[in-house]
Amino acid sequence: MGKRYQNADGSSNIKSFAELRQWQKERKSKKKDLSYIVPRVEPDAALLAANRAEPTVTFIGHSTFLVQLGGLNVVTDPVWATRMGFAPRLSPPGIPLQSLPPIDVVLLSHAHYDHLHLGSLRRLPGDFVSLVPEGLAGWFRRKGFRRVEELAWWSEKRVGNVTFGFVPAKHWTRRTPWDTNSSHWGGWVMRHDSDCLYFAGDSGYDRLFREIGAKYGDIRVALVPIGAYEPEWFMRGSHMSPEEAVQTFLDVGARFFVPMHYGAFRLADDTPKEALDRLHAEWERRGFPRERLWTMELGRTIRWSKGETEPG
Repeated sequence: MGKRYQNADGSSNIKSFAELRQWQKERKSKKKDLSYIVPRVEPDAALLAANRAEPTVTFIGHSTFLVQLGGLNVVTDPVWATRMGFAPRLSPPGIPLQSLPPIDVVLLSHAHYDHLHLGSLRRLPGDFVSLVPEGLAGWFRRKGFRRVEELAWWSEKRVGNVTFGFVPAKHWTRRTPWDTNSSHWGGWVMRHDSDCLYFAGDSGYDRLFREIGAKYGDIRVALVPIGAYEPEWFMRGSHMSPEEAVQTFLDVGARFFVPMHYGAFRLADDTPKEALDRLHAEWERRGFPRERLWTMELGRTIRWSKGETEPG
């Protein structure tokens, strides 16, 4: 048996069959309104194809973003799948695969199917390098991807003019019944000059976010998950609530907050509308400026220039 990974606090987030059965029993008793669809806009494909100078972030859906930074086109957790298991996708991706510019870097947070989709990887344009958590490079090479770099927590890799740091998260992973936690999980910090973005991946709340904020003290934009938290007694170790997501944003010391991990797949009992409503209520309760919360439509691109404090 190969190495098995765990969280910084020693937990593995493995649930018992009894806990899983209790959750499924609770789920049957709930009636949820799934009619809300995340708004979308027509993507600016011409801008994305031509841009090699301005930093941008474009919301594709779930945990998939196109980030343009330091002349690179970066995709996080590329998933264009139309289904997750037997369940159809709730909203289509904000940018069709064929409309993407050539990709230079793929960032993987972990190996769960809603973050690592082989069909999407194989259809991505460009001769990209994949930066993946420790333990996952072998899977990529077996699938035919030769340009892959494996990173441990707190390690960094420079590609072109951008430095990518792999940072901890509190989660777990599995693709088959036999490979539970056989690779690690985490988030990514992307830095080019004064621009620094944090992609949290998938995580429960933990004090480790303060450590990330202490190491990378000038994060401009934080992409943080807000969905798949209900029931909280079952999900807390792996996913954070919207209120905990706001605390994560504070802990890492970011200037702007982009919510993610909602609206594409039904992974838990909360709905996209519930997650967004709780996020906005917590933001208002804390009295934070509205312009620092970027709740993005699918397909929306936000760009900014050095020194600016507002999205352009």
